[in-house]
Amino acid sequence: MSEPKTKASKASVSQFLGRISDAKRRGDCVEIVKLMKAATGEEPEMWGSSIVGFGRSIMKYASGKEAEWPTIGFSPRKNDLTLYVGLGSGKFKDLLGRLGKHKAGKGCLYLKGLDGVDASVLKELIEQSVKAKASGRVKN
Repeated sequence: MSEPKTKASKASVSQFLGRISDAKRRGDCVEIVKLMKAATGEEPEMWGSSIVGFGRSIMKYASGKEAEWPTIGFSPRKNDLTLYVGLGSGKFKDLLGRLGKHKAGKGCLYLKGLDGVDASVLKELIEQSVKAKASGRVKN
């Protein structure tokens, strides 16, 4: 079995975020760090070169393969802020309906930024995602 490419590292989260040239985007990332840290009680750590993760859990693929992955995390990708929140099987449909401007994938939430997003709904979605993963109700 091959090793996962994305692993936790000792790289500095603050240095990574400090390299984001756009001040608004950097500020949005700092706010997401606060929300995820509060929801997990964990310090952020870098996963690979571009994912900020909180906590650790085992992700199970449909093939049966398992890999360590952050309980929750995000990455400031080129076009979107990608939040790894385990949207899974529609558990958060009500929250997504109240969130504001976003796109959603199987496990990820895609935001252009925090403008146009209801901050209290985002906070609740992050908290519910952490609780769902802790209870084993959401698969990555």
